[in-house]
Formats: sequence, C-alpha cells, structure tokens
Amino acid sequence: MTRSLTGAVLGSVIALAAVTTAAKADGEVNIYSLRQPFLIEPLLEAFTAKTGIKTNVVFAKEGVVERMKAEGVNSPADVILTVDIGRLNDAVEAGVVQAVESPVLAANVPASFRDPEGRWFALTQRARLIYASKDRVKPGEITSYEELADPKWAGRICTRSGKHDYNIALLAGMIAHHGEAKAEAWLAGLKANLARKPQGNDRAQVKAIKEGECDLALGNNYYYGAMLANPEQKAWADAVNPVFPTIGGTKGTHVNVSGIAMSKSAPNRDNALKLMEFLSGDEAQEIYATANFEYPVNPHVKWSPVVESWGRFTPDDLPLSAIAELRSTAVKMVDRVGYDG
Repeated sequence: MTRSLTGAVLGSVIALAAVTTAAKADGEVNIYSLRQPFLIEPLLEAFTAKTGIKTNVVFAKEGVVERMKAEGVNSPADVILTVDIGRLNDAVEAGVVQAVESPVLAANVPASFRDPEGRWFALTQRARLIYASKDRVKPGEITSYEELADPKWAGRICTRSGKHDYNIALLAGMIAHHGEAKAEAWLAGLKANLARKPQGNDRAQVKAIKEGECDLALGNNYYYGAMLANPEQKAWADAVNPVFPTIGGTKGTHVNVSGIAMSKSAPNRDNALKLMEFLSGDEAQEIYATANFEYPVNPHVKWSPVVESWGRFTPDDLPLSAIAELRSTAVKMVDRVGYDG
C-alpha cells in the first residue's frame, strides 16, 4: 500500500523523519516529489500492486533540490519526481542525481526526452497552448506564438507571471529559434498586448476569458482536461478553443515535460530503478494519459480519447537540453522587458 507523507515544506520534521527512518529498507523506495499527491498516488499504488515495493513520499512545492544538497550522502531520497525541464536541470547542476543505464528506459523514453548522460528521464509531455475565446476569436485567426505580439491583440491577452517555469521555458524556446534580439522584441510586443498585469495560474487565465477580461491566454494542455472534468470550472473550458500554435510557422508546438531522476545517494537503488522503469512503461503511461490529460513520452502508448479529441499536433523538435541552457537568459529578458510590472 502506498504511504503518502505530505507537507507544505519539504523540511517538515515529521515527514522527513518518517522517510529517514525508512531510508534503507528492503521492499521500499523513497520519493521526493514536486508533483501533487493526487496526481501520482494512482501510479504508485499500481507500482506497489505489481512489485510489492512500498513507496514513501514527501511532497513539496519547492526546495527539493536544496534539501537534497544539504542532506548530501545522508539523503534518504531514492528518486526525485518533478515538472519542467528547468527543475530537472537544476538537480543535475546541483550534483544531487546520478546517471542511470537501463535498456528498459532507453526503449520506453525517446532520446529527445532524456538526458544524453542518463541523469534524468521525461515521463510525460505537456503542450503550451493558446486558449482562444469561442465568441471573440475566429477559428484559425491565430496559429503561432509569434502572433501574440501582433498589435491587433492589444489589450486582449492574459498570462500568468512571465517568470513562471512554464513561460520561461517557452521564452527559452523562442530565444533558441529566433535569437535574443527577436525574442526580446516578441516578449515586449506580448507585454504591450496584455489586458492586465500577469497574475494567477493557467486556469485563472481561462476564467478571465470566460468573464470577458481577455480573448487569448497561454496555458498547458492538461488544465483544459482538468477544467472540463470539474463541474465548477467546466464553463471556463467551454468558453475557449484550445489552439496548438507553432513557432515560426514551421516548427511545432512548444512542449515541456514532467520527469524523474535517481538521487546520487539512493539508499534503495535497485527499487528506485524498478520505479523509474515502471513509470516509463505502458501501464503507468496509460494512467498518466487518462487521469492527468498529459501526453505519454512512450511512443507505444496511445493518447487518451479525451486528449485525442482536441486534435493532433507536432511537438517542436528543439532538444529540451537547449531550453534548459537558455533559462537564465530568459529570466533576465523578462526583467529587462518589465513583463510582470
């Protein structure tokens, strides 16, 4: 049975003590997770049912890498589960994860979705969409990220903070494809078109479209599915069309990932590897697809019927490592433009 030990802060004394007690134990694996418990519990329950290995989870919104670095070789963590290529890269740069060689992972996770040296592996894809008002934006009226800077959309766009990981990753992709000067001009144009100061989360932008505050918004695809499934938010989702924009008209839609890495200290290394392989396999990938409305990285696993109904798209083929390398450049650009001001 999966035991989920949660806390708003990873340094919670109770949660940390519980995991430390079980640091090295036959038939257990310790997880530090930035993914919310309700998103991963079905996966971990399936893993335990299949392998008999128990999972101990500490959940936190931030501070995971810092905690692991402070704990050093005494860290009880076997794996880290997180979202965004930037956070995976942070773990690599902090030296808290180790390389993994696994024929199973190599077969399940395409090369473009894993670190060349095996230090992290993506588990799901999430597309960065444009949500467009059904009432005020004609189908096909916007098809690319670049068009968000067109003056025709002045006062009609809502976004969350420019410094949020999801927007930083998109901006890094724009920098990679267009160079710094053009990407900065695009960001300044997008800022000029905002209907309000950046605020809230991705769902809040769709709500703002429903309420007539803006006509376009940026948001990850799985939020659309989550809103459709939520009786209190379904009206928000029903007010928009999801658009899979391209970069430059030729490159595909920007995608980010959720992923996993093995801790450098990993007291239960064999069990950790079994978990990593399971999460990349068909059963877990299907759970990700149906329960979380995400796109599997495993090419052998079909999209969920709900997600499939939104339409097919071609992901941008820019290596995720290139996005990770340009994150700091993107953050500085957001500051120069004063995007959140």
